[in-house]
Amino acid sequence: MPAALPTSVSNAEPARPFGWIRAEPWGIHVVPCDAWVDPAREVATALVTHGHADHARGGHGRVFATPETLAIMQLRYGVGDDGGGEGVPVPLREPVDLGCGVTATYFPAGHVLGSAQILLEHRGERVVVTGDYKRRPDPTCELFEVVPCDIFITEATFGLPVFTHPPIGGEIAKLRDALAANPERCVALGAYALGKAQRVIAELRAAGHDDPIYLHGALEKMCALYEDHGVNLGELRPATGAKKDAMRGAIVVCPPAALNDRWSRRLPDPITAMASGWMRVRQRARQRNVELPLIISDHADWNELTATITEVNPRESWITHGREEALLRWCQLHQRRARALAMVGYEDEDD
Repeated sequence: MPAALPTSVSNAEPARPFGWIRAEPWGIHVVPCDAWVDPAREVATALVTHGHADHARGGHGRVFATPETLAIMQLRYGVGDDGGGEGVPVPLREPVDLGCGVTATYFPAGHVLGSAQILLEHRGERVVVTGDYKRRPDPTCELFEVVPCDIFITEATFGLPVFTHPPIGGEIAKLRDALAANPERCVALGAYALGKAQRVIAELRAAGHDDPIYLHGALEKMCALYEDHGVNLGELRPATGAKKDAMRGAIVVCPPAALNDRWSRRLPDPITAMASGWMRVRQRARQRNVELPLIISDHADWNELTATITEVNPRESWITHGREEALLRWCQLHQRRARALAMVGYEDEDD
């Protein structure tokens, strides 16, 4: 059975301001109730921002997350299954009492379906842990919401001035233009299995692409989960078993790793494309043998990171998992208190 939440503050709890929240190498520790935000190891109580593997995992005793994130974790990691821990659904904007005078409120992060920032409050002090986030509209999830706080714990995946993401409409147009110019070929689009694939499909539909889209088998269950949660992805067909001629002039969405493996040989002369913020770096596109790089990111770019810190206007910013030093330096140059966190387990996903 999972450990019960504490009902009284430990005598060892630090009394200094914000001593109740600690950045440990494997997660953000909420000391009074012994809960952890996005822990990289198994804990009794986890507060999870979203379903990507560098933030969510199985093995916890109890998991507080949005209903959508819990559904993703059940699909990916077995959370909620027999022996898979207890999932506690947390609706957005509704405070949850964690015990020991700590409340948690989840707000939209705009990253993927179900993604949330977590506002933690204790003794009048407010801390926001963003997880991953973006500021652009996304038809598959709620828009990021600015939440005032004292300490703002922000990601910095694209925390360098070189990373400025273009409007997604132009990138979707590139994809459609390539398809129209090569009707005897297909476009094999590499996209991260959770979030990116569904967003690109939804953006294609919004742009008027009504033709069937073919899916690699690894994407089928996650796309079905998105549709179960009200995200309309249009007609999707399995690529496995489809005839080569049927996929001419079509878009085939697959995990990035499938672009250059044996699976792609069944496709009709594919134009290899990849949707990622990392496609801004030409060397990454060349390393992946990507013919059509599409700069589509589910993370905030440099301008959005700095603008968000300015809007939130915290007493202090804590910067994690990414290009921490550049964003730290920006804060210092703008007379904003900040620190970089040395945390483990947060990886550069294919974004």
